[in-house]
Amino acid sequence: MSVVEKVRPVEAPAPVREPRVHVTDEHGRRIRAWELVLRYVLLLAVLALTVGPFLWQLSTSLKGPTEDIYSSPPTFLPGHPTLHNYERVADTIPVWDYAFNSLKVATANVVTNCVGSALAGYALARLRYRGRRVATLAFILAMLVPVEGVVIAQFTTMRELGLNNTLVGVVLPGCIGAMNVLLMRNAFLNLPYEIEEAAYVDGANVWQRFLRIALPAVKGTIAVVAIFSFMGAWDDFLWPLIVLSDPSKFTLTIGLNYLHGTFAGDERLVAAGTVIAVAPLIALFACLQRYFFRGVGEGAVKG
Repeated sequence: MSVVEKVRPVEAPAPVREPRVHVTDEHGRRIRAWELVLRYVLLLAVLALTVGPFLWQLSTSLKGPTEDIYSSPPTFLPGHPTLHNYERVADTIPVWDYAFNSLKVATANVVTNCVGSALAGYALARLRYRGRRVATLAFILAMLVPVEGVVIAQFTTMRELGLNNTLVGVVLPGCIGAMNVLLMRNAFLNLPYEIEEAAYVDGANVWQRFLRIALPAVKGTIAVVAIFSFMGAWDDFLWPLIVLSDPSKFTLTIGLNYLHGTFAGDERLVAAGTVIAVAPLIALFACLQRYFFRGVGEGAVKG
């Protein structure tokens, strides 16, 4: 006699639903799709307004003399890219001599601002002395005074010191910026007091605490000061134009002004000179961007 076994059919497993991926902000709050799209649209608009003019200048500097840069609709990409416009800039003005003068001024400005701002910021943040609050207020008020309001006094001072028509006269008025001092002060204020108190108990003096403890902890803010100082000195036009009269000592911004005056109709030449002036700033920021964003956080938490 055969035994008939009823085999129960195996049920198929229920399909596993993959969890939906949600985009959240820094606080863990879910971001809706329309909010995310709106943010990207705004970011692209800001990117077009900020980077667009530079890319247009770069495109114009690479266009040959036969290409129409005023066509409608405009052509963004050059049909036949060429570096001839950059060669013409070097043939028209001593652009590399001007760039070297700007490099000397910017380097001196970076060194003096980093050293002076670090010392002044540490004194305002850590040392206890009479008049510290008044000194901090003086730096804040100095930021409110426009450069045009003190340029005559600066020129008179440089003339009395015999520094007119010298690169030292270009560097001296901006060797320590008020904003840089306040950035360093805020960065030093964010450091825990307990670390320096422990060093003080171990016998460290003020200079040792400054050089070995405080200064290494604010490298990011020093990078911010270096970038701001370099950009301010490299892009400065008004003060070098006032204090310099010898063409051999002109900085790059003044030298490029000859392209606008003598060759105002040749936009390709002007665009090539603009790219030459902007390229060092882009290279500097690319090298220090990691420290830059870290430094913004160091000096922006506490005031």
